[in-house]
Amino acid sequence: MKKIIVPTDFSIQAENALRIAADMARENDGEVYLLHQLDLPLHLANNGSSNLPEAVFFMKLAKEKFDNLMKADFLDGVTVHGDVATGAAFSGIMDTVKRHNADIIVMGSHGADGVKNLFIGSNAEKVVRNSEIPVLIVKDRKERLDVNEFVFATDLDPNSTSALKEADNFARQTNCQLHLLYVNTPGNFLSTRDASAKMQEYLKNVNVEPKDYTIYNDQSVEEGVFNFSKDIKADVIGMATHGRRGLSHFFNGSVSEDVVNHSSLPVITFRIK
Repeated sequence: MKKIIVPTDFSIQAENALRIAADMARENDGEVYLLHQLDLPLHLANNGSSNLPEAVFFMKLAKEKFDNLMKADFLDGVTVHGDVATGAAFSGIMDTVKRHNADIIVMGSHGADGVKNLFIGSNAEKVVRNSEIPVLIVKDRKERLDVNEFVFATDLDPNSTSALKEADNFARQTNCQLHLLYVNTPGNFLSTRDASAKMQEYLKNVNVEPKDYTIYNDQSVEEGVFNFSKDIKADVIGMATHGRRGLSHFFNGSVSEDVVNHSSLPVITFRIK
């Protein structure tokens, strides 16, 4: 986690994400790439001469806010690269990731509406679904991301073990305990014997040794993830994504989005490769 991308819209949630990113950079001798993508209104983006003064005003205002943010006390001692650009937010973030060969994206979320209303709306959902690198979603203010207990929820699909390896790498870099979780629900019930056998098969040949694995019975996957995380006092929840096919099918499409939407804990997603 040497190169950390942090998109911002200057909201308190984006600031929370930047604070976390700054701590991550300090602890890993890393760098933060702070980005504000100015998606101008359509009538200004057409570059007509009559729109030029208004476009310049928006750009100047964004630059002033950005410069002030770069001077924040909580960034002291951190190497921060700043960029204010115009254009579509999603493509700007993806271009920045590629240009700097980044390791992780840290983003702020506006509360219970989650992915669909992360600070840049549907663009953030695109980032979560399409990012080749991990995406850490932060909501509440935290002085630091002090990760001790990390829950990685899985559907035990053998095709998703690449995401498990990424989760294990995150656990090693943050020096935390990795708890592997499978939620057993009435609609997709497995006996303890069958679920344990499936878990063992999932872990076979992946060279990942979690602190423990748990088969947790609950009414829904979402409830199981939250209840188990509460039981062990987890600090972060992790899950896999299938990229353009959306969030992992284990979560029945919208369920993993609900986990992101309703979690008060930071959530990190890993792309299945």
